[in-house]
Amino acid sequence: MSTPAAALNMDKLNAFVGRFVADLGATVHAGMVVIGDKLGLYKALATGAMTPAELAAATKTDERYIREWLSSQAAGGYVNYDAASGKFSLDAEQAFTLANEDSPAFLPGGFETAIGSLAAVPRITEAFKSGAGMGWNEHSEYVFHGCEKFFKSGYIANLVSNWIPSLSGVKEKLEAGAKVADVGCGKGASTILMAKAFPNSHFTGFDYHTGSIEGARATAKREGVAARANFEVAAAKQFPGTGYDFIAVFDCLHDMGDPVGAAKHVRQALAPDGSWMIVEPFANDELKDNLNPVGRVYYGFSTLLCTPCSRSQEVAACLGAQAGEKRIRDVVTAAGFTRFRRAAETPFNIVYEARP
Repeated sequence: MSTPAAALNMDKLNAFVGRFVADLGATVHAGMVVIGDKLGLYKALATGAMTPAELAAATKTDERYIREWLSSQAAGGYVNYDAASGKFSLDAEQAFTLANEDSPAFLPGGFETAIGSLAAVPRITEAFKSGAGMGWNEHSEYVFHGCEKFFKSGYIANLVSNWIPSLSGVKEKLEAGAKVADVGCGKGASTILMAKAFPNSHFTGFDYHTGSIEGARATAKREGVAARANFEVAAAKQFPGTGYDFIAVFDCLHDMGDPVGAAKHVRQALAPDGSWMIVEPFANDELKDNLNPVGRVYYGFSTLLCTPCSRSQEVAACLGAQAGEKRIRDVVTAAGFTRFRRAAETPFNIVYEARP
């Protein structure tokens, strides 16, 4: 039964409609950011203020499309517009987050991941009724590329400078020379960063998605670390090798159908004094404490990516991207680890350390 219009609180209604307008604009804006990134529009604009015609000439694109794109970016606050000169520009902060791929705050990958995950909406809608899963490998290429870009920025900011030093004795082992596995490595951003930082250690990245492993191999070669960072196709419960001094799992334990089985395999693959670093999305244990902007992002991605991925595999534990520390601890202890602690955190991630 519908509510009569006269019974509505108009202030609350207008506020909610305003939220909808902001969300609709942000949804469309995701495509605009990906276009700007793919075509090098932000990078060109970072060199100086330009008119639409100048930007089009600099990027070999069509001026009319560029004019519309710039207008959308200015309306969203992603670029600046000077009405007197008719020129658009990026300030230092905008350029740092939109034009510099090596920035620890590079943002376009997040939007690329969003576009890729939204492509699965028709199939996920059917999965709501059937309970079926959808493998990570079945998603759009935008998901793989976007995740690499988005997660890489966080790894650049924290992995070598903060997360690894927060672990017990791991930094010293890596400096001296250690055997390392990066399980669920995707396109290898984390593996390659570690290989660059610790040239005495040897790293192997494992992922069940062949396309990602092929991309990781190409990047390692391009970055000059292929001799000490190799990549193999393998599932988390089946990756080869034993005696690893250090095993890392970045932002993917919650995606696994059988996280306890994967954790048991990690336990068997570790050296007796080895360490396991588990990087997970930031989450509190209680739903009420995750009802915030970061939680909103993660619950959305979890609905489209993480939960269907787990549901597509055996056991189908479906931890979700907001699993929280208690559920991760339960997984780790069920696998036979006797030591578990929260070692570090950022607004977007929690780093756990597990030891035999």
